[in-house]
Amino acid sequence: MRTSGIRGTSRPGAIAGGLVTGVLALTAAACGSTTSATTPAAAAGSPSHHAMPSHHHMADHSMAKSARFGSDCGMIPATGMGSFHGMSMDPVITAASHNPLLTTFAHDAKAAGLSAQLDSMHAITVFAPANSAFAALPASEMSMMHSQAELSKVLEYHVVNAHVTAAELASGMTLKTLEGDTLKAAKMGAVYEVNTAGIICGNIQTANATVYIVNKVLMPMH
Repeated sequence: MRTSGIRGTSRPGAIAGGLVTGVLALTAAACGSTTSATTPAAAAGSPSHHAMPSHHHMADHSMAKSARFGSDCGMIPATGMGSFHGMSMDPVITAASHNPLLTTFAHDAKAAGLSAQLDSMHAITVFAPANSAFAALPASEMSMMHSQAELSKVLEYHVVNAHVTAAELASGMTLKTLEGDTLKAAKMGAVYEVNTAGIICGNIQTANATVYIVNKVLMPMH
């Protein structure tokens, strides 16, 4: 009887041990299934990671297309209201008034009564003469521009009521100006030109215009 009692007490222990072993086995299986479930998810993340460079490439290509160009772009301030970033925040005549290369152009636009008009227009292109271009004018043309009407005509000859890209300039297209006459664009080697003026810094963006700074004041034919 004692022997059978000992055997009877050993069976529950064996059953309990078996249950513990089974639970451990199930737990291990569950852990294994969790690991295998997360692995495909991690693998699925890999393609999206590798897709990122193409987006960066597209952005870089877009930036390259809109890049500024010209021998005198280095003369634009790096920071402040007259910088490229500062000019992008203001309409064209306001922006030009802060740029050290364009203060004469901005002053003359105000004197001609054009500043409000040009600042309120949308998606225009301005071939703005640099200060040095105004300083190089012969006395006869300088005196002609003392008339507000004549000054207005001359400055309107530098404005196109459309967005003109660098590629369009290089194609040699003819541009109709606000004054009514036309400008002839060209690219000679690495230099972009409009009529006989060279673009010394181009593709500058303001809030409402694309600006190309030119090294001559252009005169309408009539």
